Amino acid sequence: MVGNRWLAFYREQRGSPSVVGWTMALASTGAAALVTPLARSAVSGGLDPLAMLLARLVIAVVLMALTLGLTRPSLLHIDRALAGRVALVGGIAGVEICCFFLSLAWIDSSMSAMLKSVQPLAVLLLLAFGGERLTHRHLLRLLFAFAGIYLLVGPSGQHSTVGLILTGLSILLYAIQLVLLQWRLLGYDPRTVTFYLLLMMTLVVALFWAAQGGRWSDPGVAGWSAILVMAVVSTYFARIAQFVAMRHIGGGQIALLWPVQTLLIILLSVFFLHERLTLIQWAGGLLVLVSAGLAVQRNQPINQSTG
Repeated sequence: MVGNRWLAFYREQRGSPSVVGWTMALASTGAAALVTPLARSAVSGGLDPLAMLLARLVIAVVLMALTLGLTRPSLLHIDRALAGRVALVGGIAGVEICCFFLSLAWIDSSMSAMLKSVQPLAVLLLLAFGGERLTHRHLLRLLFAFAGIYLLVGPSGQHSTVGLILTGLSILLYAIQLVLLQWRLLGYDPRTVTFYLLLMMTLVVALFWAAQGGRWSDPGVAGWSAILVMAVVSTYFARIAQFVAMRHIGGGQIALLWPVQTLLIILLSVFFLHERLTLIQWAGGLLVLVSAGLAVQRNQPINQSTG
């Protein structure tokens, strides 16, 4: 009897906007979490980070172009208004991801993760300026998330001025990018938007890569495998899933799942890169999961915040 009730409840809720939104948001988060351990493996094998990033984006753009060209060629059409908006957001996204990768040459990963954990707050504050209500529950989620991230990564690392500036730019630009997506691009088909955003990002990354000297070496079987997973799963699929999720639950809610991505990255590193976690770090992971649990609200309307 109880099992039948749960089955009936699932069938009733699975098509609701909130369920679809959270499913896509969690899927996107999991896919994106694959990037760091795969990138570490490729970089340790001698592959240049920007070259790896460029190859990842080029493959994702080609896949998206083929998908749209073979299934819905009309989605490749872009008018002048959309082109201007995509150029703006895609340009910001390209500069942001380059800033983040370049910052890793100046500050260590734990300090970078500590700084990047303020991204949800930056997004929520920008959304608040646009009229979206910042509730007490939002602040409680952020408190748990920041405490968890602190325990997970620790306050170690050297304070490089260049690294801090690059990371700060990455945080600000990512927040602006996500807010502009929600404010300016949600009325368009996500497949069209995703394709042209990736195309613009690829052009920007290519310029950064060329400015760095355009270094390239054959990544080998292992390197190409990592690049393909990052391109297909962590870029092609994750971008579409994130955009669909944003249409249902908003950018602020998605931003609050970023700490979960950090936790997933650490767990993947433990299982596949044989890194170890201390008891304090596990406690931090628990706080991150509590923050994620508070973020999930069943049957929340798309444009309505609840306390």
